[in-house]
Amino acid sequence: MAKSASRIKPKAKPGSTRRSKARLVSSRVIYRGPVFSVTTDHVLEPGGIKVRRDVIHHSGSVVVLAVDDSGATPRVLLERQYRHAAKDYLWELPAGRIDPGESELSAAKRELIEETGYRANRWRRILKFYASPGFVAETMAVYLATGLHEGEAEPEEDEVIRNQMILLPAAVNMVLNGKVRDAKTISSLLWLDHVRRTKR
Repeated sequence: MAKSASRIKPKAKPGSTRRSKARLVSSRVIYRGPVFSVTTDHVLEPGGIKVRRDVIHHSGSVVVLAVDDSGATPRVLLERQYRHAAKDYLWELPAGRIDPGESELSAAKRELIEETGYRANRWRRILKFYASPGFVAETMAVYLATGLHEGEAEPEEDEVIRNQMILLPAAVNMVLNGKVRDAKTISSLLWLDHVRRTKR
């Protein structure tokens, strides 16, 4: 990602064990759109290297791991929709952007209703991670939603989504055999499978 780099000897403090952070030298917005912006940053990194970094800035997203736990084997709510960037239909968990001034939990509840019509009685954040930290400053917060009840979906005009409840073992098999190729969905399903296995 760096077009040019030069080494500057960092000033280490004797006896210091704290990891230093990068220092932003300059930053310029080169694109601003309705969903994200892009900056070209010149940064002095902790190792003493001065580099250029092009960074995509995003307000953050929420992911909903909606689980029907009323039976002996839990079922997870998956969506199938076309993704232009992947040029294919993907299986995913419900997810979406956090609007300005909106909390993570409010965004998660809104996205679940909009995309699936489902509502949930119980909510808990289980994971938070960076989508692709090499060049995207987007965080994803995953919420476990249980106590589900159905309702009418309210999709946006460009959203054509098919929802399906799938038994957790079958969903995990979809991950392992490559039918699920979306990172947020893979990590969330494997988290749920791990938690259930360790509780037994």
